[in-house]
Amino acid sequence: MTKLRLAWVIALLLLAGRPAFTTLAVATEEATRVFDTAVPGYEYRFPRDHGAHERFRTEWWYYTGHLTAADGRRFGFELTFFRRGIPPDQIQTLPSKWSLQQLYLAHFALTDLSSGRFYYADKVSRDGLGKAGAETGRLHVWVDRWSLRMEDHPAPNHQLQAAIDSVAIDLTVVPEKPPIIHGRGGISRKGADPGQASHYYSLTRLATEGQIRVGTETVAVTGLSWMDHEFGSADLGQNVVGWDWFSLQLSDSTELMWYSLRRTDGSSDPVSSGTLVLADGHIQPLDAKDLTIEPLAYWTSPRSKGRYPQRWRLTVPALGIDLTVDSLLADQELDTSRSTRVTYWEGAVSASGQVRGAHVTGRGYVEMTGYAERFTPKL
Repeated sequence: MTKLRLAWVIALLLLAGRPAFTTLAVATEEATRVFDTAVPGYEYRFPRDHGAHERFRTEWWYYTGHLTAADGRRFGFELTFFRRGIPPDQIQTLPSKWSLQQLYLAHFALTDLSSGRFYYADKVSRDGLGKAGAETGRLHVWVDRWSLRMEDHPAPNHQLQAAIDSVAIDLTVVPEKPPIIHGRGGISRKGADPGQASHYYSLTRLATEGQIRVGTETVAVTGLSWMDHEFGSADLGQNVVGWDWFSLQLSDSTELMWYSLRRTDGSSDPVSSGTLVLADGHIQPLDAKDLTIEPLAYWTSPRSKGRYPQRWRLTVPALGIDLTVDSLLADQELDTSRSTRVTYWEGAVSASGQVRGAHVTGRGYVEMTGYAERFTPKL
């Protein structure tokens, strides 16, 4: 991925017990065979691949960023949309407009770094009657009034909108680098078995401007954002209990993505990997043997009792990378009981250290799952 979001949308299957979604049956190996799996050789084409890929079962679009108002007030944000395809043999109401063929979910979070407040919400909806959807061939995804879309004029840009009673965002992001393809051979490995992979790309540096509302106050903001898009059909290996995912944008115009799949014995799965994006857009793939993560400090959630790392040391000796990453607010934990039913930590971070002998600073986002409870696909 990733963001290992491919795995945690598996938690969507928990919705099968809710009355509104009784057409969802228990997932089986036979059911997933009707979807394509991620295999080497996929040819990306943009802007087509910004759109939905319904031949694959699971897909998400993910944006995070750091924003600043004119008075220096600082914010972080996350906006993520998920799509989960339902196998045809589990769709019981065709050809009704109410039939459930695609399930959509969304997470929205805002970190007000100046006040130390964290806001979040989640949504779930179906594709019937236009309540939610994702177009193919172009970027347009929505759940109720939360949405993202791509406009071509006057320049290619992405429009992000989401609002709840307490906070809202209305942002325009413009890519400063071309899409970055993660993994080797066009696939990002998530397990050792054939097909345990996804197609995964990122826009790692997005110039951002727009508005944020907090309560009744609306402020203009500018900043830098990151976008991930991932799609595939296979699940994670059964020995994975969670993961740590990092996206860092550094002051030397390089970016670093890394995900570590944590196994039951606490070790990192050998398929864990990442990408270093150079200032000119070229990439350096990273394998599990290349990068080491050392947690240096922790925070315990008073709600879930999850004990989350809050400071890390990331080192890539072969590339002269030695970074310290710090959480900018301890409590950035989301309880997505209305949608994916996963409690996880997703938050704004800062970075500082050395890259090839030069001092750098940076900002980014970290996602951690499996700390409040073991991540277990409920199949």
